[in-house]
Amino acid sequence: MNEEEILIVEPHEGGMRLDQYLTAKFNSFSRNYFQNLIEEKLVLVNGEPVKKRILIKPADEIEIQFSYPTEINLIPKDIPLDILYEDQSILAIDKPKNFVVHPAPGHWEDTFANALLYHCQSSSAWSEESLASLRPGIVHRLDKDTTGVLIAAKNIETQQKLSSLFAERRVYKEYWAICVGTPKAGKVDAPIGRHPRVRQKMAIIPEGRPAISFVDVLHSEGGLSLVKVIIATGRTHQVRLHLNYLNTPILGDTLYGSTSANSRFKTDRPYLHAYQLKLQHPFKDEELALKAPIPSDMATIIQKHFKNYPDAHFSPTS
Repeated sequence: MNEEEILIVEPHEGGMRLDQYLTAKFNSFSRNYFQNLIEEKLVLVNGEPVKKRILIKPADEIEIQFSYPTEINLIPKDIPLDILYEDQSILAIDKPKNFVVHPAPGHWEDTFANALLYHCQSSSAWSEESLASLRPGIVHRLDKDTTGVLIAAKNIETQQKLSSLFAERRVYKEYWAICVGTPKAGKVDAPIGRHPRVRQKMAIIPEGRPAISFVDVLHSEGGLSLVKVIIATGRTHQVRLHLNYLNTPILGDTLYGSTSANSRFKTDRPYLHAYQLKLQHPFKDEELALKAPIPSDMATIIQKHFKNYPDAHFSPTS
């Protein structure tokens, strides 16, 4: 689970202007695009909003919240979406595995961002006049192989309001996972930061950013557990790291998990699913409760190995 892109400035990168640094890291986007993100306080340096002319220093932590105005070079793509909810301002989907959220090397045109732009532009609800102001934006992230509820905004005003809800921790975020062993239920309070040696990994470190999860064991049998994890923060790889911290890594997790268990169960992804989001609609007097059914691969594990689980024979699409 990602709600942010975090970069750590390497020693040789110190002294660059922030907007130049970001353009070099993400060369599909213009310098003006990143300057706009900085001005909208969607780029933080060491947890604080900054000016675009700031010079970065080695070991600075840079957090980026991507927003996708139509004027950037993002190609609309007709990619089918499993829509859970849609109105004039919000779109929520059930994200499948192996679906990248933001454009990145190797995935420039097959992402949710490309699909979102195509969907909004092709919707019959949008006239040519309204399309001129259409600015779809993704307000949180899921890892490529994490399934479940993913929400996006159709315009900049909605994007800003939803981003504030996430930043102020006013969104209920519930994940389901299959993990190895039986974790201790309760609160996990363990800070997360970039791994000191392996740059593609995160780690639980004392100087990391605060990260809080609440773990509930739904069922445990045969060396595996089905768990519900409610997260109060949204750090990169938070659920994966916190379950590993409890010595019960997520089944299928090749970065933080058990090689032997992954081999035994022949997994092809971490069995982590964003089951539910609840939040106040930014423009309506109603709460949105968005749920995504358990995907078929996780349902198969539950049905096959949790013989005594009362809901073991549920339909994964019900």
